[in-house]
Amino acid sequence: MNNRYIFLSALAVLLNVLCVNAQKINDFEVTDLTMEVRDGYINLDMEIDLSDVSIKGTQVVVLTPCITNGSDTLMLKSIGVYGRNRRIFYQRNDDLKPTDKKDEMYKPADIRDGVINYSTSAHFLNWMDGCSLSVIRTDFGCCGKSALVSSAGLVDRFPMAPFHPELLYIRPQHEIQKTREISGTAYIDFPVSRMAILPEYRNNLVELAKITGTIDSVRNDDDIIIKSVSIKGFASPESPYENNLRLAKGRTSALKDYIQYLYHFPEGTITTDFEPEDWAGLEKYVMESSLPNKEPILEAIRSDRDPDTREWIIKSRYKDDYRHLLDHCYPALRHSDYKIEYTIKSYTTPEEIETIFRTSPQKLSLEEFYVLAQTYESGSEEFNELFETAVRMYPDDPVANLNAANSAILRKDYRRALRYLEKAGNLPEAIYARGALEVFMDDYDAARPYLKEAMKQGIPQAETALQEIAKNRFLYKMTINN
Repeated sequence: MNNRYIFLSALAVLLNVLCVNAQKINDFEVTDLTMEVRDGYINLDMEIDLSDVSIKGTQVVVLTPCITNGSDTLMLKSIGVYGRNRRIFYQRNDDLKPTDKKDEMYKPADIRDGVINYSTSAHFLNWMDGCSLSVIRTDFGCCGKSALVSSAGLVDRFPMAPFHPELLYIRPQHEIQKTREISGTAYIDFPVSRMAILPEYRNNLVELAKITGTIDSVRNDDDIIIKSVSIKGFASPESPYENNLRLAKGRTSALKDYIQYLYHFPEGTITTDFEPEDWAGLEKYVMESSLPNKEPILEAIRSDRDPDTREWIIKSRYKDDYRHLLDHCYPALRHSDYKIEYTIKSYTTPEEIETIFRTSPQKLSLEEFYVLAQTYESGSEEFNELFETAVRMYPDDPVANLNAANSAILRKDYRRALRYLEKAGNLPEAIYARGALEVFMDDYDAARPYLKEAMKQGIPQAETALQEIAKNRFLYKMTINN
């Protein structure tokens, strides 16, 4: 009989039950192997088909499953396979048998359909957490002397830690200059046909404060330099186009002068533009409305007629709708859009970055978030908070969403991770992360297409993950009942 024995590769096990369908190794076949911890006991069940075993009449083969962890070992009950002569001998000399007659499982070598239903239990002791299962084979020759002792592994570790793919964080690109912008809309009222800014007129104090408050929010920060302030003024379509052109241009200029008077910006900092009539805003309002004549009004708005003709059609043909637009839509079409563009100081040391992170995270670049993350323990509360903050500051950035998704996977917030990955784009690392998420959720079938695609796109960790989940060729399940 050759000396290669039963072997089962380690399987991915998530809690404390391991099931294997079948494994044929030479002349032994193990089927339906189950290891389980339940009610304080570790239970082992398996079928071992010994039908193909061929030994001499004077030989005995003893198979003894063994639980081991470091220096601790527990020998379980044995299986004895007896040659014909040795079986007769031990029938007459029971006390000389190489197995304990109370625990042995017996199989004569000349029985050709011998399948052993092996089942045993033992108290689950603390040291068994992470144990291995092996089978010790002892061959006994003539006169009952041990001729060969060997061991073969059945399970490398039980319960096994689940396989978790490596998560890949991307370092964002370095920004040579951190340029940002803040924008808004102010609705400043003017007396009819007037173009001067009157702060006390109607709600102008509030609307002007929108602009000055936005400017002050960055102007008073020593780490920020304002590069430009842009203003675009709009008028509504009522009254002749030429008059609206004059008003839009003049009122935008007046707002520029007002801001310049307050802040004394360097020449050229404030730029202006204007649009005499906000037809795009009118179209949007009508599209979202329930006006009785919504469709013909939209047709007039979208026509290639000159602005005054379009306005006259709406005004003369759909008087009630036009009156509604005058009251509820046109005031909002008279607005000033503004944008402040500025640069932020770059922060270099983790200590400096952390100070800004705790006080003004909006001033950090994505790369600065990443630099700080390297000083935190992966998966720690600080680590997770940092990537959650980064994605709040940059909600549409694929790299920010990818890194936040990885952080969410680590803390098992899989629903949030999936949401972030929807905005991570088609980066190879994002494709890999989608596969890794499926592995973490134990759906290997769903993981494989992502991992294969990521491997094609040059992610070596994807190949490793595919190899690991390929080991899971057998049925496995998880329960706990301690």
